[in-house]
Amino acid sequence: MHLTVTTEDWRLQRTFRIARGAQTVTTVVVVTVTDGEARGRGECEPQDHYGESVESVLGQIETIRGVLENGLSREELLHTLPAGAARNAVDCALWDLEAKRDNRSAWEIAGLSKPDFMLTDFTISLDKPEAMYAQALEYLGWPIMKLKLGGEDEDIERVRTVREALPETRFTIDANESWSFDHLAAMAPKFAELGVVLIEQPLPAGQDEALRNYSGPVPMCADESCHTRESLPKLRGLYDFINIKLDKTGGLTEALFLARAAQAAGFRLMTGCMTGTSLAMAPATLVASLSDFVDLDGGLMLREDRQPAMTCDLGRLKLPDPGLWG
Repeated sequence: MHLTVTTEDWRLQRTFRIARGAQTVTTVVVVTVTDGEARGRGECEPQDHYGESVESVLGQIETIRGVLENGLSREELLHTLPAGAARNAVDCALWDLEAKRDNRSAWEIAGLSKPDFMLTDFTISLDKPEAMYAQALEYLGWPIMKLKLGGEDEDIERVRTVREALPETRFTIDANESWSFDHLAAMAPKFAELGVVLIEQPLPAGQDEALRNYSGPVPMCADESCHTRESLPKLRGLYDFINIKLDKTGGLTEALFLARAAQAAGFRLMTGCMTGTSLAMAPATLVASLSDFVDLDGGLMLREDRQPAMTCDLGRLKLPDPGLWG
């Protein structure tokens, strides 16, 4: 087996802003593994928030070059690299390689039934209410949208304004750890009145215990607080949903283990993404097939996507061509 690692920059259609920062370009790391004529690829986006950089991810991958080229398995990889972006890119490349080499789809390898399409939201990034309203008008007819919020009183006006633009659309909202518990308790009833169906990661990771005796009108989803199966015990009784992202779990292998463990523990699922191309979204569709909410809009945010790209029509996300992945 031979390993190749590259980096790529992809420009976004517009500035993507959340409570802790903004970006106009996504820099991804692409892993390619070849075995004879078969080739597998995986993509990740290093996250500053989790102590990662492009350089650190490249360095992590280089530390396993020898054992990987000698035939490291996906199961062995779980114990060779920690959860995070580096392991994700390698793991997804190994899935793709296995599918190409054995002439089987990743869905078949995972024991899952492949749907014709899945319903994804699109994310409206954090901005002034009038700017979010204008962006929302571009997505008339989408059945579900995600709104990024920022922890200020203006959050209510943001949701109210977008509701005016999209009166029939379901909304989830994502605070990205920017709220206090008092802000959550005060705002949640107002969000419920505006038709919000899910609140994602309201409090900073590590402060989740404040939710222990909280019973609000809108279901709660853990994102930054949930990375792998090891996260689940401390989240029981606090959250209704968990958001599974492959760059957090360290790949599809752990993501599927996490999904099944979470369901067994009584959690419901959301599948999310970082920014990235369709190559990053494609493996996550397997987890998304098990989820109540899907947020795989990363490729849709780009000015140009890699080809063949996953396409979306009013939220109906077409599953990836095997030429892309899996």
